[in-house]
Amino acid sequence: MATTKKPYGLWSSPIKPASLAQSLRLSGATWDDDGETLVWLEGRSDRGVLVCAPAGQALRDLTSTLSVRARVGYGGGDFGVGGGQVVFSSSGRLYRQSLHSGDAKPLTPRFGDAASPTLSPDGRWVLYVHTDEGTDGLAIVDAQGEMWPQKLVYGGDFYMQPRWHPDGTRIAWVSWNHPNMPWDSTTLHMATLDTSGPGLPTVVETTTLVDRPDVSIFQPEFSPDGRSLAYVSDESGWGNLYLLDLESGVHRALTTDQAEAGRPAWAQGMRTYGFSADGKRLFYVRSQQGFAEIWSADLETGRAEPAGLPLEDYTWFEFIAVAPKTGRVALIASSSAVSERVIACRPQAPGSGVQIIRRSTGETVPPAELAKPLPVQWTAPDGTTVHGLYYAPSSARYESDGLPPAVIDIHGGPTGQSTARYNGRTQFFCTRGYAYLEVNYRGSTGYGKPYMAALRGQWGVLDVEDAVGGADYLVSAGLADRDRLVIMGGSAGGYTVLKSLVDHPGFFKAALCLYGVSNMFTLAADTHKLEERYLDSMLGPLPQASAIYRERSPIYAADQIVDPIAVFQGEVDRVVPKAQSDDIVASLRRRGVPHEYHVYPGEGHGWRKQETIQQFYTTVEAFLRQYVIFW
Repeated sequence: MATTKKPYGLWSSPIKPASLAQSLRLSGATWDDDGETLVWLEGRSDRGVLVCAPAGQALRDLTSTLSVRARVGYGGGDFGVGGGQVVFSSSGRLYRQSLHSGDAKPLTPRFGDAASPTLSPDGRWVLYVHTDEGTDGLAIVDAQGEMWPQKLVYGGDFYMQPRWHPDGTRIAWVSWNHPNMPWDSTTLHMATLDTSGPGLPTVVETTTLVDRPDVSIFQPEFSPDGRSLAYVSDESGWGNLYLLDLESGVHRALTTDQAEAGRPAWAQGMRTYGFSADGKRLFYVRSQQGFAEIWSADLETGRAEPAGLPLEDYTWFEFIAVAPKTGRVALIASSSAVSERVIACRPQAPGSGVQIIRRSTGETVPPAELAKPLPVQWTAPDGTTVHGLYYAPSSARYESDGLPPAVIDIHGGPTGQSTARYNGRTQFFCTRGYAYLEVNYRGSTGYGKPYMAALRGQWGVLDVEDAVGGADYLVSAGLADRDRLVIMGGSAGGYTVLKSLVDHPGFFKAALCLYGVSNMFTLAADTHKLEERYLDSMLGPLPQASAIYRERSPIYAADQIVDPIAVFQGEVDRVVPKAQSDDIVASLRRRGVPHEYHVYPGEGHGWRKQETIQQFYTTVEAFLRQYVIFW
């Protein structure tokens, strides 16, 4: 096909704001006990809808009037499945619904919030995480909703990932306390329950299984035969799989790789591995340099190797689920050229291929139009190797002279990571003729715990160095136009955007700041419980570190921001309240700095509504044309 010459940034893209707004958000794929029925959650605009895929039947929406969403911390852990039933969270209540027919029945009253509902093996009880007025814990209710729910385990600041033993008399979970975050240091527990009484089960004995300073535990899972408990630990400096023999009490490492088998537990309900149906292997998501593969680890020999599943078309996986009885592996899978899909395959029948069960988009864009990620590295001032994913401008129809404008994208967290998953935002820019660099600055996960821990006490310093360093790398490599660099980020990434504009005025041509932090003092006072002590490690505890808080807060040096900037904010954001953006915009307005301010009604920490998403991308394109392409 002949190409047409057109300036970078002005290419006609097949990815429209309206199409991005209509994409589904897929999460939580989970098998029922029959090993054939799969359930997942779809985000459709601002609603969460549970969808069921019975064996050999068409897909069916389970929830039509109730919006499914758990709101403990950042959410997640929205539902659990078992015995032909699904238990889910909606507006702070737990509901039970048959996978076959009938309406949802409430199990708990409407108070606080509930997440990670987990049905007992016999289907009688529901174990879940509950939070109310700042107090978190594990609670339990009967699966028929006939009894008042009761507290089961309390006393810690946070709880996550409750699991039932196959015999129904033991449970395991992870907890942690302020000022730790779940990737800093957590504790693995197990408890024995008394289920013989007429009421709800009670705790008889609690055992601490793993509790080491600066060691994080993720996703406990009992083996199908009940003899072992698996978990992910980062005690080696990387998230590796471990197995605890429940009879002998011996812990042993199943994997010893410099790769990640876990994830930072930003949300409830996250899963990166699962036992095979016969209990002899673990299938797990192994990630390295931002790319993921599915591996298996033999429990007897400890041998870990690629699982041999036909997944060559995908580079990122989430919510792995291994079906009981049938052993089918379900995943949320994507790549730079394939938007998220719910897929399933059979390990014991590798020639059977992959079943695509659900697509998040219509997949109408030809792969040749889409950009592919290239892992890149550059050197920080202290000699550390910094990582990123580079995407070149991509089109099968256009070409341009000279060097392209570039977007330097800063992920949130700051303990997060940009990965080789499908990213509609990235492709939106690349297919319009922008280069795109996703910066995994020092402090990002996915490169070992020392790399992640480097940002402790250095937030607002190292991330800014690496944002500027990444832009310099593109320029020196001849991949971007020095005079048309754009910095973009949301939440913690938005903070890095603001701090970069303060520390390096004139370096970036323009900036896009989504719900960015401007004042560290008010963030510490106003943010939600999960992150209210996060700054203790990122900056230091108050009041001792008050000078650092002032130095690192962009609002106190806002008069140094002179570059054009578009600020976007959710009206009801609990994580980064609207006042954080209001204060920065007031300074911009007072000094006449070119800017735009867009506040989206009803939106929180990120966009969910279709109309918001469409308006956001339309606004961004117009802003960059004005201040970067035509300026």
